[in-house]
Amino acid sequence: MSARRGPVLAIILAGYLLILIDVSILMAALPRIHADLDFSATGLSWAQNAYTLAFGGLLLLGARAGDLLGRRRTFMVGIGLFTVASLAVGLAQSPVWMIAARAVQGVGAAILAPSTLALLSTSFPEGGQRTRAMAAYGALAGIGTSIGLIVGGVLTEALSWRFGFFLNVPVGIVAILAAPRYLDETPRHPGRLDLAGALSSTLGASALVYGIVRSADAGWGDTVTIAALVLGIVLVAFFVANQQRAAQPLMPLRLFASRQRTGAYAARFLFNGVLLSFFFFMTQYLQGVSGYSPLEAGLAFLPVTAAAFAAAAVIPMLTRRLSNDLLAVAGCAAMLIGTVWMSRVSVSTAYLTGIAVPMIVFGIGQGFGLSSLTTGGMAGVAPQDAGMAGGLVSVAHHLGGALGLGILVTVFDAAGSGAHGPRDLLAQRVSASLTAATVFLVLGLAVTWIARRRPVAETLPALPAGCAAA
Repeated sequence: MSARRGPVLAIILAGYLLILIDVSILMAALPRIHADLDFSATGLSWAQNAYTLAFGGLLLLGARAGDLLGRRRTFMVGIGLFTVASLAVGLAQSPVWMIAARAVQGVGAAILAPSTLALLSTSFPEGGQRTRAMAAYGALAGIGTSIGLIVGGVLTEALSWRFGFFLNVPVGIVAILAAPRYLDETPRHPGRLDLAGALSSTLGASALVYGIVRSADAGWGDTVTIAALVLGIVLVAFFVANQQRAAQPLMPLRLFASRQRTGAYAARFLFNGVLLSFFFFMTQYLQGVSGYSPLEAGLAFLPVTAAAFAAAAVIPMLTRRLSNDLLAVAGCAAMLIGTVWMSRVSVSTAYLTGIAVPMIVFGIGQGFGLSSLTTGGMAGVAPQDAGMAGGLVSVAHHLGGALGLGILVTVFDAAGSGAHGPRDLLAQRVSASLTAATVFLVLGLAVTWIARRRPVAETLPALPAGCAAA
């Protein structure tokens, strides 16, 4: 078995890497995709949000499917669907084609992602081997964004943005062919899929984002905008009610009984709304205002990814001196400072002082925030709820990114009325969007502070005066 563990790890990490780099490959190519497929300014956000909404909305269902059908089977189905959809994205000839293919990619990722970590746990025994495998998994998460930005930049500049998605096809095919040979199937567990819950949550979130994004062009009084928002609210309300009475809910409401966990989920939602939007808007700024090539723009993000990786690496040491709650507060505060700093960008902003240095501050916040909010989202969870709590962390991450980007795109579209030329217009729009993003982080900072664990002394009843005197 030990001789097989190298290929096993390689197959699992290949599947995980496809998910990680897909978002950043898209980010590196956004300006070219915008021009080639004739996206509108607000419509471009759907190239990302179609993927994110499908991924986040169906993630819990994908995790449950793995329990019922076996993790190797769902790994192969997920990576197969992701691979076919990647080919379709690369061949896209219109915005509708690309958005539909990106949504299918998100469905594949929702099936694939839960299986990667589960297969890693079942394929490596506890102890040194599993620790090393988990370390490789974590390291890949830390550098995946950078890899995607650089690879996407190279392919977009040298060939076409389409090759960034074509690259997924051979990797996916090799993983599918190798999986039956090297991966052991996990036991199946009895149960059923909560399709009503999965569909109502995914469609509800999608309707809300669609209504918000449509309002930028059609206005808040538009009939379709209002209908989409009302439908979204009704579907989300149905989902919550469904989870209360479902025999096997996708999102047990008991997970929200802890103030600390609830705060971590809410802060993660707000936090990733800014994180995803930062890459979305700054990619366009670096290429459209600073004049960087796709590769140069990818390399320009290295300060933020390096700082995030370094910050995440020192979290274990810092948790021995500081509480996880304080690290979450520090993460939100650092990201807030970096965002405020970068929100001042203009056509004349110098890269070093106006972008690179605040990116480092932003990256430190990213590294602290993602690690500590993940830990907070799992705090005090019963063993039988650990999988669902981990899934809920991911759901908050992806749906927060989609909703946050949807809101900030409306700010982007409305800004820049007094601009002088296209470069100044884009710079003003990015500045306005990042300024609005600071509101999310102020709220996230407030949530992490309020939800932090109180010192024991604060929760003890006051002693009678006589006892105090004694």
